[in-house]
Amino acid sequence: MKMLGRQLGTARRTAGMSQPALAAALNVNDETIASIEQGRRRLKLDIAERCDELLDTKGTLAAGVTNLPEIDQFPLWVEEYMDQEKVAVTLSWYDAMVVPGLLQTEAYARTVLQNRVPAYEAEELETMLRLRLDRQEILKRKCPPTLSFVVWEPALLLRIGTEEIRRKQMRYLREVAELPFVSLQVLPLDSPLHAGVAGPFAILETPDHQTLAYTESQRGSQLVSDPERVSRLARKYAMLRTQALNIQYSKGLLDRLLGEQ
Repeated sequence: MKMLGRQLGTARRTAGMSQPALAAALNVNDETIASIEQGRRRLKLDIAERCDELLDTKGTLAAGVTNLPEIDQFPLWVEEYMDQEKVAVTLSWYDAMVVPGLLQTEAYARTVLQNRVPAYEAEELETMLRLRLDRQEILKRKCPPTLSFVVWEPALLLRIGTEEIRRKQMRYLREVAELPFVSLQVLPLDSPLHAGVAGPFAILETPDHQTLAYTESQRGSQLVSDPERVSRLARKYAMLRTQALNIQYSKGLLDRLLGEQ
């Protein structure tokens, strides 16, 4: 993407056109051209073909787009985490803002992704949604991993999406809570103790018994393999499980939330 962006910028300058002039000729925003040239936005085939005509690049840009590898949706360390997630032996996940991605219904996941700022483009949104839902295949594995989730109650009370979307999401959580390989606990809003105030994270055990952790924040995501740092997160998760409602009380809370909706 960066290489094609530089090629576009070079061809534009050689043709004596400014970014605003090219944007006007293509009937797109100035920011679109700037983003493409900086490699932050994918050059689409229809725009590449029109640029080839306007800039006399003789099909070079269109050929580049056609032969561009499938776009990397995630940094390499995120892809590594997701590769390990697919084959994990155990997975422990704490979330505070939304229902954990592995437990999201399609409609709920779409609503969460639609609330991103800056917003995803339509095509990108569909790709991100597909990738999120594909990760849920580990729930259907012949030998599924042992899964533990601790969810802070506000994530269940979040009023995004329609009432029907929220109800179906709560109902699905209640169904998943009955799976023999899943432990779902809710950390209640009125708990005086909260070991997860620093934000959500996940810890997994690989088939060769290596322990990895993954964290997300407003500043980005991080794969954690350093044993000491993983140990800190493991201790936090152990404490969260003691502070959360037990499995049966958590199911009861979900039942009450379903009754109140």
